[in-house]
Amino acid sequence: MLVRNEMMGSINIKWRWLLGVGILFVFLGFIGLGATFALTIVSVVIFGGMLLVGGGYQFADAFRYSGWKSRTSHILIAILYVITGLIVVNDPMGISSIFTMMIAGALIAIGLVRIFMAFQMRQTKGWIWLLLGGIVAIVLGIMIVAEWPLSGLWVIGMFIAIEMLFAGWSMVMMALTGRELEKTTAE
Repeated sequence: MLVRNEMMGSINIKWRWLLGVGILFVFLGFIGLGATFALTIVSVVIFGGMLLVGGGYQFADAFRYSGWKSRTSHILIAILYVITGLIVVNDPMGISSIFTMMIAGALIAIGLVRIFMAFQMRQTKGWIWLLLGGIVAIVLGIMIVAEWPLSGLWVIGMFIAIEMLFAGWSMVMMALTGRELEKTTAE
């Protein structure tokens, strides 16, 4: 059923499907929270596999065009992709530790920038939320660093699981909104 709504635009309401996918994501998110180590390792290995596939494709692609002046550069990039992919696949725990430290550093930097922005905007209503967001980001980054290198074994998996929970919950809520729209237009 096609429904026109000011906030959602024209959508073909398939709320039941969206509800099912949302429930699945919430379920998988809860499983992920219980298996953060496994989720971290699997996600890092998948990333390494993607680098290997991408490098292989780029290497093959370098020979598809005759007379191409950037072939050597293309091959070099492909080799770098493959080497990086091999390193990631062969040592996913070590790489997850490095990724986790990068995430911690990014959180601390983002928090500092948010705090700076908050003080610049302190005349604006709601600036305190920006300040609070900055403080939370810094605290999360410091917590990750304080537990490093052990945090490298679970942080990535936990972040993925939390993302799945929130994505699933938002799908469930959108599905329920779609159901209400369908009811409203049917009346």
